[in-house]
Amino acid sequence: MNVSYQWLSEYIDLGGTSPQELADLLTRGGIEIDGVVSRNAGVTKTVVGYVLEKEKHPDADKLNVCKIDAGTGETLQIVCGAPNVAAGQKVPVALVGAKLPGDLQIKRAKLRGVESQGMICSARELGINDKLLPKELQEGILVLPADTAVGTDIADLLGLNDSVLELDLTPNRSDCLSLLGVAYETAALTGRPLALPEPEKALYPAADKTADAIAVAIESAEACSHYAMRVVKGVKIGPSPLWLQNRLIAAGIRPISNVVDVTNFVMLEYGQPLHAFDAAKVKGAVRVRFAREGETLVTLDGQARKLEPHMPVIADDERAIALAGVMGGLDSEVTADTVDILLESARFAGAPVRKTSRQLGLRSEASARFEKGVDPERVRGALDRAASLIAQTAGGLVTDGVAEVRLATPEPAVIELSLERINKMLGTSLSTLEVKTIWSRLQFAAEPAGEGAWRLTVPSRRGDITRAVDLIEEVARLNGYDRIPTTRIEGPTTTGALTKSQSIRRELRKLLSEAGLSEAVTYSVTSASRAALFPDLSGAAEGMRPIGLAMPMSEERSALRATLLPNLLEAASYNKSRRNASAALFEIASVYHSAEEKLTTLPAEHPRLAFLLTGNRLGAGWNQAAAAYDFYDAKGIVEKLLTRLGLTGAVRFEQAQPADFHPGRTAALKLATATGEVAIGYVGQLHPELQREFDLGDAYAAEIELKPLYEAADARIVYGTLPRFPSAERDLAVVVDGSVPGASLVEAAQQAAGEWLESVRVFDVYAGERLGAGKKSVALSLVYRHPDRTLNDEEIAEAQQSVVSRLEQSFSAELRK
Repeated sequence: MNVSYQWLSEYIDLGGTSPQELADLLTRGGIEIDGVVSRNAGVTKTVVGYVLEKEKHPDADKLNVCKIDAGTGETLQIVCGAPNVAAGQKVPVALVGAKLPGDLQIKRAKLRGVESQGMICSARELGINDKLLPKELQEGILVLPADTAVGTDIADLLGLNDSVLELDLTPNRSDCLSLLGVAYETAALTGRPLALPEPEKALYPAADKTADAIAVAIESAEACSHYAMRVVKGVKIGPSPLWLQNRLIAAGIRPISNVVDVTNFVMLEYGQPLHAFDAAKVKGAVRVRFAREGETLVTLDGQARKLEPHMPVIADDERAIALAGVMGGLDSEVTADTVDILLESARFAGAPVRKTSRQLGLRSEASARFEKGVDPERVRGALDRAASLIAQTAGGLVTDGVAEVRLATPEPAVIELSLERINKMLGTSLSTLEVKTIWSRLQFAAEPAGEGAWRLTVPSRRGDITRAVDLIEEVARLNGYDRIPTTRIEGPTTTGALTKSQSIRRELRKLLSEAGLSEAVTYSVTSASRAALFPDLSGAAEGMRPIGLAMPMSEERSALRATLLPNLLEAASYNKSRRNASAALFEIASVYHSAEEKLTTLPAEHPRLAFLLTGNRLGAGWNQAAAAYDFYDAKGIVEKLLTRLGLTGAVRFEQAQPADFHPGRTAALKLATATGEVAIGYVGQLHPELQREFDLGDAYAAEIELKPLYEAADARIVYGTLPRFPSAERDLAVVVDGSVPGASLVEAAQQAAGEWLESVRVFDVYAGERLGAGKKSVALSLVYRHPDRTLNDEEIAEAQQSVVSRLEQSFSAELRK
């Protein structure tokens, strides 16, 4: 919103307050001013001149020699190259010694041998944005109205001795989208009285009745609550007076014609958009309704618009003639041939106006005001003011009365507030008199409501004030934010730190990234079919149900995720379809479970970790053959995480056949707790049918509950001394039944080997015809070490024999020959 300092000073005395001081005052009061721009870009000693004569330059076809009366007492000879200069015109004349924008200084000179005593100026040469001028004044020199007094200072005539304040308004302060709103705000901040404009009632002759000329109706209450029209007859369309053009140009609006300019002027003044129709082009009554299916309208910009049923329109008996609150129609616009006009003022609903303007890409000054809400009490006032000004500027006669429909009259907000609450919230010690003075400056009606309390009626222009805290903010603004006392922050302070779960999540992300996986962040919502995958992880086996959304944005995003893996599968499939067949992705996020068919409480939220490997291992060098991921890559990643969390011995892998996993290549993770073992997730290959559904090759994945790990993990790093004595490594291979897990053999070896066993691991598994049907060979590597001496062969052999005996007894194992 651009506000002219001179225009504003017509409503409130700004004497002694410079434009910059006013800007600082408004900014301190909460109305931010982006800048203060002077309209005078450096014009001095430039006056109105009268062209007495114009003759062709004797030595230049494109130059003219003009005789000018500039009110100096002598006739000036000026050489001018503008094609539109003519005798009898009033024009801006820069005298010798004048300065123009761009550091241009006018001197006496000779042009092609002819002396020139000044310069006839165009709007651009005066520093005026010629795009804001009427089209007929954009080319050549600036031709002034014929009744302009010769010798008048051009800066005074064109309003250049003015400054424009650029307001950066927050959405709640729509009251300041008008000069009157800014005037009220300035009066409140300065305590100075207002002098508001009043329509001249004498301009309304009673000879003709408005009701005889037009009837109005509101057919859609959701689109409009108040619609009013006046009729002005016998107007003469032409240029606006210079004062009116100056006001619009200062606000950044191009003057068009006297009638249209008045509607824009009153919109800027009152904040109430108006529209003028050519009465001869309106057939029958005027109605506010929503557009009909298939209806079209050619708007003022010449574009044919296809309307939809949610778009509010102004219509006559035959067709739509305007987009309500957005833009008028071309078929009913005011032109040079217009004689009678219908002047509209209304209170359109903000939501349909906003939706229409955005959908059609038609953002206008009018739509911006309706979207934020206009003052319901200014609909009639703005209409009367505009009718009065049109009668003055276009010579029309205003008929008696108003054609009007008002469906609702908003009740003013009435709020009770006490002095105690104000001072308590602001930390101030304001007196009753000080607060009463603020109510008076705001022009809020305040009635006593007990000792030190008021019942305040908020004016309709301040739609942003609805609660007591809004009034307290007004007190803070007007008293001065800088006068709110500062208080020291008191209370216990603690050192910031991560919680245990936060530290573990951070460490897991670090480890997975170091392992070559990329972190994915996927939607918390998925499709119902995806939410039903992996029932052993989603809780479906325990009676959990998919949690559907009440208002999903699409079918693909209609349910809360119950597991993380489906979204990782979608990400991998998306990458493969874009020729990135290998993926190593992980995600740490929450899943949601509920046993209720219809939610009455919030669903349970479970933090989880999931990862997915498919394609070839990433990071292979140019001299290394590509190798596909396998089960042991996934298992190794899980073991790496468990080792870092200090849970290597607390979690064991057990063969499992959960749904949507490969039945023979999947293991369940069992965590030992004080109350027994708890299943915390699965690691393995995905089911071949699921791989084909997502168009993936062999894919290996894991999904793990994190809450049990948070409780059991000991992420501290324990350092030990370096060994002083050598270790002894022994291998043994035993033939066992093919169903015996390798982990069971390792566990038995650990129990039997004794205290000197440092580590044991499986390093080879073999199955073949030589071993017999259903048999396999498992090779174990055992490492022994004594902390205080070197072990001898007899001691190591004894420990090895203990291991062999235990394996024979527990698993019917035989040493492989």
